[in-house]
Amino acid sequence: MKQQTIYYHTLPNGLRMVHVATTAHVAWCGLAINAGSRDERDGQYGLAHFVEHTLFKGTVHRRAHNIGCRMERVGGELNAYTTKEATMLYSVFPAEHLARAVELIADLVMYSVFPTEELTREMDVVLEEVASYRDTPAEAAYDDFEDIAFAGSGFGHNILGCEEHVKAFTSQHCMEYLKEQYVPSNMAFFSVGPMHPDRVFRLVEKHMGTMHHPLHRSPRMAPEPLPVRHEVVQIGAHQAHTVMGARLPGMYHESRHALMLLNNILGGPGMNALLNVEMREKRGYVYTVESSLTLFTDCGLMEIYFGCDSGDVVASRRIVERVIERMATAPLSERALTAHKRQYCGGLLVSADSTEFVAMNAARNLLFHNHVSTIEETMERIMAVTPAQLAQTAQMLAGGRLSSLTLK
Repeated sequence: MKQQTIYYHTLPNGLRMVHVATTAHVAWCGLAINAGSRDERDGQYGLAHFVEHTLFKGTVHRRAHNIGCRMERVGGELNAYTTKEATMLYSVFPAEHLARAVELIADLVMYSVFPTEELTREMDVVLEEVASYRDTPAEAAYDDFEDIAFAGSGFGHNILGCEEHVKAFTSQHCMEYLKEQYVPSNMAFFSVGPMHPDRVFRLVEKHMGTMHHPLHRSPRMAPEPLPVRHEVVQIGAHQAHTVMGARLPGMYHESRHALMLLNNILGGPGMNALLNVEMREKRGYVYTVESSLTLFTDCGLMEIYFGCDSGDVVASRRIVERVIERMATAPLSERALTAHKRQYCGGLLVSADSTEFVAMNAARNLLFHNHVSTIEETMERIMAVTPAQLAQTAQMLAGGRLSSLTLK
């Protein structure tokens, strides 16, 4: 794999920038905003996601139709998504149209006006999205479990919000949120492509260098640890959908690479993932079992999902607990661990072949770490994890620490 060349620059107003040089004809650029659903005020749950949707609905300079067509006319795309801690606004396009993409993104974050008639139409779209998740128990189980794991904190509500709150949003709510959160010190600009970095940085300074408003929001507070809970909710589904999980340290903790490796060993995409072998291949209890790891700035969460017949839920939960207990008390041999490391690092290399992965990785790394870790650096840290470190990491989940939620 060719070593990436990474360039950094910071504007006088505090906006950080990173450019990853490639030789491809297609480029990516955008803004990573350090604002998500955890930053919403009480009674405004879903506002971060709603603003992300309605940014595209009109600016001082453009109507919604012109925004939608601006990149499409040259074969590009404009998109965005919201998480609990961040919002990504980005475009992919033929590299010669960089100036068009930068100017459009700047227009959206600096001059959006959130027309009332457009908000009313988009509100119906967002409400359909909210309803669609409730119609998909496998998705709803994750949201409901996170409500249990983070109850009473900014993490403890659905990113999409609820119907009552969404229907109450106004242009003023959106404008205030944009002014509070979309500020230079709270954002990072990223680009990937064959463009010269100096040209990228000059364009960004031309269009965003006049942004000077400061960040106005309360400091984030880490959610309080909660006791273990086990809940079953009757929804009349044919299949039972269970999420098990536990709170963990966040993205700055020394255990993060061991956690990433453990997550892949337990329930990664490979057929040889331990939980897949024990629950599906050996016993036929589940059709799907997977593990996911989310590392936030001040805490983390591992979630293990499986779908099975209602009568197999208890047995399946016991298998999960038993596999984790084994990982915590009986460290893998060096040989076995090396095989798992190679598999995980191979998957990283495959992912890194995607320009989208490179772009989003650069965005998140600059936003939260002020440095972009290369795949080689990440692989080196993964390969350095020892059997003892992996076992210590598994102990964070063992010994009855897993909460669970079942929808059936």
